[in-house]
Amino acid sequence: MSAGEKAKAKTEQAQGKAQEAVGRATGNERMEAQGRTKQSKGDAREAKEKTKDAFKH
Repeated sequence: MSAGEKAKAKTEQAQGKAQEAVGRATGNERMEAQGRTKQSKGDAREAKEKTKDAFKH
């Protein structure tokens, strides 16, 4: 997996987790949902890169 894409995936996951926690703490359901969405995007990006790596070898 390219280092840039891996970092981007991890960043999205961390930002999503933080946003979800803030949303939960403040009772803001929309922010919480946006955080979960961002985490999912990071997870999908990571899975895509792992799949690409699997076919390289």
